[in-house]
Amino acid sequence: MEHDTAAEPVTGTYPDEPRLALLTTAEARETVELLQLLEQLDPDGRGLAAGQLAADLARRLPTP
Repeated sequence: MEHDTAAEPVTGTYPDEPRLALLTTAEARETVELLQLLEQLDPDGRGLAAGQLAADLARRLPTP
């Protein structure tokens, strides 16, 4: 049996109350700080990836 999803409307129920962010701004800033620390402490080269992720996340945060 074939199922054509384009022909059926998307339906669902959604709560009316506001949803919480996955991370608060404070939690995101702490995460950036911990990733930067990991960058400095990891002697095996994975620290570079942590530093790049920290920089990417930091650019997405609102300025204080």
